[in-house]
Amino acid sequence: MTKINHLIQVEDLGKDYQSGDTTVNAIQNMDFSIDDEEFVTIMGQSGSGKSTLLSILGGLNHPSSGKIFVDSLDLYSLSTEQRADFRSEYIGFIFHSFQLISYLTVLENVKLPMAVTGQKKKKKNSMALDVIDRMGLTSKKDRLPDQLSGGEQERVAIARAIVNKPPIILADEPTGNLDTHTAKDIMGLLKSLNQDGHTIIMVTHNPEMEAFSGRTINVKDGNLA
Repeated sequence: MTKINHLIQVEDLGKDYQSGDTTVNAIQNMDFSIDDEEFVTIMGQSGSGKSTLLSILGGLNHPSSGKIFVDSLDLYSLSTEQRADFRSEYIGFIFHSFQLISYLTVLENVKLPMAVTGQKKKKKNSMALDVIDRMGLTSKKDRLPDQLSGGEQERVAIARAIVNKPPIILADEPTGNLDTHTAKDIMGLLKSLNQDGHTIIMVTHNPEMEAFSGRTINVKDGNLA
C-alpha cells in the first residue's frame, strides 16, 4: 500500500489524447509531491502539458495512468459525485480567462461555488462580501464583469476561488491577460493567500511570475524537465 507523506502526491502520472490516428502523450511518467502551505509554480511553454496537469490535479481530467493522492485520498478512485464534493471542499480554481458569468454581478459570481454547500443565504452573502472586501472590490460588488477592468475581473475570479476557504488554490496563468503592474498586484494577493495558509499551485510561462513562488516544477513536452 502506498505511503502518503504529502498533501499532494503524484505517482507515475500519464495522460494520452487521440488526435485522429495519432496518440498524443500530453503527460508522461510524472512523479512529484507538494506539501501543505507551499506556493509552487508549474513552468513551461505553451503545449508543454502544464494546464493538462493542473486540470488533473483539480479532479477535472481523468489521467490515462498513474495515481494522484490529495490529503491521502486516491482522487481518481472516487466516483464522479465524490470528486465533485472533493472539489467544492478542497479546491479553488482561478481560470486563465477569468470565466466570470457575464450577466451576474460581482457578488453573484463570487457566490457561485457556494451553491452546493448548503449554507444559509445570509451566511453566503456574508462570506462573499468578506472576500470581495479583501480584494478591494466592495464598491464594485453590484457591477457586471464587463464594467470592470481586467485586473478587477481577476480579483473577482480570485474571490470566487477562495470564498469556500479551500486549502488548495489552482491558478492557470492568472496574470496572462494583465499588464505588468496589475500582474504584480495579483501575484502579491496570491502570495498573501499563501501566507494565510493556502497551498497554491500556479501554471505560468512567465519567469517574472515564478519569483513569487517558493518552488518551481518545470514541464517540457509532457515530462518533468
